[in-house]
Amino acid sequence: MNKRTIYSAIAIILVIGVYGYEHFLKEEDKVETVLEGTKAKQNTNEYFLPTSTTGQIVHHSGYSLSYSETHEQAEWVAYELKKEHLTNTNFKRPYFEIDDAVKTTAAHWRNYKNSGYDRGHLCPAGDRKYSKTAHDETFLTSNISPQEHEFNAGIWNTLEQKVRYWANKYNGVFVVTGGVLQGNMKTIGSENVSVPNKFFKVLIDNNTGTTKMIAFLLPHENSRKPLYEFVVSVDDIEALTGIDFFPELDDDIENKLEASSSYKGWSF
Repeated sequence: MNKRTIYSAIAIILVIGVYGYEHFLKEEDKVETVLEGTKAKQNTNEYFLPTSTTGQIVHHSGYSLSYSETHEQAEWVAYELKKEHLTNTNFKRPYFEIDDAVKTTAAHWRNYKNSGYDRGHLCPAGDRKYSKTAHDETFLTSNISPQEHEFNAGIWNTLEQKVRYWANKYNGVFVVTGGVLQGNMKTIGSENVSVPNKFFKVLIDNNTGTTKMIAFLLPHENSRKPLYEFVVSVDDIEALTGIDFFPELDDDIENKLEASSSYKGWSF
């Protein structure tokens, strides 16, 4: 073996070693990020979190989620929207990024490219303007679901604005939202991201003396109907999704409130 061959072999071994070490470091970073995602954060209100049907709950500083690998999106995203969170601060809109805290790997944003669907936020960026970190976290792919533009910019946006109105009026609300990941659904992208046929939003107000709930179930299409026409019971959404909302509540209170489809007490 001549010197040139020896040097070439050494160079190849060094390149492989460097690549292997970098891969090892990336894997170590991934493990650390996933582990950090399992830990509740300072703003996490665990008391009101729903159950997870997937066993994969991730906590970010501004919201928590239960990720469904089967459908490549969150089955729910939950967060507390306090009155003091409501601000007119305008942060620069970041690019969408893959959520590295999802152990099974979150869907890539490219699944949405040329799909005909918006990257619809589940926790809206408008609800997390109190800090740049919380705002930018809403652009992780674990927080989006395919939504028709007219729906996203229409009645879904109207509902998001109403939630902010209630957060201001009732000194904060706790919000759980997601797509109904059941039934025959279209998919988009190489990772087959499911397109929900319906979306839900469930709220609880525990700040005004008497605990109250309200739940919405919206077909995935724009509508000019008033929001109160989409009010259903929390029990209805539990039956559709298999998710148990507010399991830590006293059973008597939970059963009574979740069975009701009344919107009395919620100002429209």
